[in-house]
Amino acid sequence: MDGTILVADDDRTIRTVLTQALTRAGCKVHATSSLTTLMRWVAEGKGDVVISDVMMPDGNGLEMLPKIAEDRPGLPVIVISAQNTIMTAIKAAEAEAYDYLPKPFDLPDLMKRTARALETRPQNRRVTEDAEARPDDLPLVGRTAVMQSLYRVVARVMNTDLPVLIWGESGTGKSLIARAIHDFSDRRNLPFITASSEDLQDLEGPARLLARVKGGTLLVEEVSDLPAELQARLVHMMDTPGEYAPRFLATSQTDLNSDMEAGQMRKDLYYRLSGATLSVPALRERVDDIPILAAHFLAKAEAAGAAPRELSREASDIFRNYSWPGNVRQLENAIRRLGLTSRAAEITASEVEQVLGAQPDLEPMRAAGNTEKLGASVERHLRRYFDLHGNMLPPAGLYARILREVEAPLIEISLEATGGNQAKCADLLGINRNTLRKKITDLDIEVTRRRKLM
Repeated sequence: MDGTILVADDDRTIRTVLTQALTRAGCKVHATSSLTTLMRWVAEGKGDVVISDVMMPDGNGLEMLPKIAEDRPGLPVIVISAQNTIMTAIKAAEAEAYDYLPKPFDLPDLMKRTARALETRPQNRRVTEDAEARPDDLPLVGRTAVMQSLYRVVARVMNTDLPVLIWGESGTGKSLIARAIHDFSDRRNLPFITASSEDLQDLEGPARLLARVKGGTLLVEEVSDLPAELQARLVHMMDTPGEYAPRFLATSQTDLNSDMEAGQMRKDLYYRLSGATLSVPALRERVDDIPILAAHFLAKAEAAGAAPRELSREASDIFRNYSWPGNVRQLENAIRRLGLTSRAAEITASEVEQVLGAQPDLEPMRAAGNTEKLGASVERHLRRYFDLHGNMLPPAGLYARILREVEAPLIEISLEATGGNQAKCADLLGINRNTLRKKITDLDIEVTRRRKLM
């Protein structure tokens, strides 16, 4: 690399590590713990790339980006931050940062991004203000790689007109992401409307919806649960939105590819909605975020007047080993209850076990020696699913949905047990080999995984 890098971070260790690594790579480095100094260097014309932290002793690095763009159009700024929330990624994207990395960052990855920044001089573009940001209202926090990847995609699609399909299990935060896409987009001052099946029941329903949304954002939740007739009306509405076309967002708990094959989802509607697809991970797929989420919910409860609380290490370990079928929503409810019932400032393991004892079983902790019959296990999971919906019934189409959710892992595990031999797998399952091949395709069982098993 060849160039001058300006580094601003209040952590001396980070400044030292970056200075040494960039110098060895052939760059000149100016490092500071002050945004004031950084801005003076920028104004003086120093530097080819800026690497800046967000929270600095004398200001916020993101708030400096418009001034940097004004003083030095095209100067790439790489933002690094320990504030690992979706808000940081959105603000960095809105302020047209060249790149954004959460802390702790991978040094080789940062070096590659810096090298690309030295070779590229993006054009300066308009910066939109985020005056109505409310990060405390958005429990979309996490430093795991899967969440950081989701944040980046959200930031990229936020100000496009593409329809967005948000997929994930119940309780993962799909509606929150939809709301964030609207609240921090160029349409933030326009209405955000959630469409229900009742809104589409009669022929005039779509027209009334379009009149209400007025070019804002229209969210359709659990889109595959809509009857075929209402899906057809939604297709027509998307094709003829009128003068003030809204942004269309949709959510789904199920794999819509499977829903299409089962006849529950119109293909033409799916292709219209899936301009961009966001996959929201289940909480069990990002257990390293559980302590961060727990701290977030405890802080939120404290701000509402509850006594200060924190999890003990043992309590945190129990949370990490729990299966969380209700995902983040279930975690928040458990934390709220613990915040009210715990006897001391530190929440103990026994208190956590008591709260979780009234919820779905601690599957990973109780797996050893479990002699429960398959039928009883399935019944327990189904009861849990119904309980998660409280006084409401689950979405229609439950029979086909449950069969699909059982069928896919059954085939995958059977393939694994037979070493990927499809003839043996078909014999084990008691089905025709051609039927097995069709199910592998229909259920979208990953090709890479199948190859690994063969």
